[in-house]
Amino acid sequence: MYAIGLIILLTLLIAWSLWLRTCRYRQMLDENKTKPSPVSLAVQELVATAGGIYLSLIMLVSFLKLEIPSTVGLLTVAIDPLALISLGVAIIQPLFLKLYLLLHK
Repeated sequence: MYAIGLIILLTLLIAWSLWLRTCRYRQMLDENKTKPSPVSLAVQELVATAGGIYLSLIMLVSFLKLEIPSTVGLLTVAIDPLALISLGVAIIQPLFLKLYLLLHK
């Protein structure tokens, strides 16, 4: 039961992160140019950020020779723990950016 709740929470957090990124892109895009969809830009940024964090974590784990499990099971789903961590960090990144911008206005 907890796994289903965790999956639902993760889905909601991804949607929230994409919404924050989409709002930021809507503000940045110029009206006169042909432009990609703000949602597609937000998804692209989320995947790129998570991928960069994932690669950094793999290099760190390899450099420090840490022993971590290759997968973590959630019900019938096996997830790479480093991928889950990188996705989580990428999801909360827009919140920290928004807080930073609010504090430095």
